[in-house]
Amino acid sequence: MSSLNISNYDKAGVNIKKIRSTQKNIGKMIAESYSFQEIGKIVSGFGHYSGLINIGNHVLALHTDGVGTKVLVAQQMKRFDTIGIDCIAMNVNDIICTGAEPFAFVDYIGLKRVNDELIKKIVKGLIAGAKVAKTAIVGGETAVVPEILAGNNDDMFDLAGTAIGIVQNKKLVLGNNIKIDDIILGLESSGLHSNGYTLARKVLSKYQIDEIPEFLTQSVGEELLIPTKIYVQPVMELIKDRKVTVHGLAHITGGSFTKLKRLNNKVRYNLSNLFPPFGIFKQIQKDGNIDVKEMYRTFNMGIGFCIILPKANVDKTISIIEKYKIKVYQIGEVDSKGNGNVIGKVGNKKYRL
Repeated sequence: MSSLNISNYDKAGVNIKKIRSTQKNIGKMIAESYSFQEIGKIVSGFGHYSGLINIGNHVLALHTDGVGTKVLVAQQMKRFDTIGIDCIAMNVNDIICTGAEPFAFVDYIGLKRVNDELIKKIVKGLIAGAKVAKTAIVGGETAVVPEILAGNNDDMFDLAGTAIGIVQNKKLVLGNNIKIDDIILGLESSGLHSNGYTLARKVLSKYQIDEIPEFLTQSVGEELLIPTKIYVQPVMELIKDRKVTVHGLAHITGGSFTKLKRLNNKVRYNLSNLFPPFGIFKQIQKDGNIDVKEMYRTFNMGIGFCIILPKANVDKTISIIEKYKIKVYQIGEVDSKGNGNVIGKVGNKKYRL
């Protein structure tokens, strides 16, 4: 079968520029509400990884996220016991980007119809993710919304959640301390995680869900359902270690490495040692005829989280991360002043991401 000619996320039906413009407009609108509160003070609203509220000597961090169209893969596979891990991961991995420790979570499950078995399997995944993240699920909402969930499949559902974390003022990490010559470490991902699925599913639709394509070692369905890796425990150990200074933390999700810009837009991020496409990423690139730059602007390409810190702290940090059976690589450095621009080197060629 011939390759598709999708080439980018926009042609797959997701216009990133329009989404970012809409998000920016929402950010401006909701800023009006900052004056409504009578408890605490807003440290950071729209624009960073979490909403931050100062409450004395501590800062509360809040974040809401879902798992996107990965739920459609779960429905195709009729496997629902891991999607909850993704929901926890997408929230807590953003919370820790500010140095905050997640401690509570609430979920939202929208259903086509009441289905006890489906709910039990989804919650099983939520609990598994919460255990790794060391956070408590303290409530949530289950809604039956058949008119909203289109299609004839009674297993149709949507899943989202909100996490809350806390950090001492002096331990807050916002990226403003990032300096030239800082090192960028990349923590391995477990695969696609929970982003880029609209493009990935469209590209891989040429295969049966149980088919094993050229660059995969398991079926398409199994590969796409691999749960998002949770980075809470190693990152929290780093934050609490008095001998380690962390300047920036980035969860590599939608927008991939362009996420670094939100940490500090006064420097340049030189990703001089990125992985060439492999596995699921190579399969998507080949079957979708997607250029290299687009791949590294859309998918995590094997790196699910970045830590930016002084060179003197690199060895200690690597030893802490590896204790948690997570591979970590030096993927680049902050090499000059800039405007938050990200340069990615893949093979012998550089790309402005």
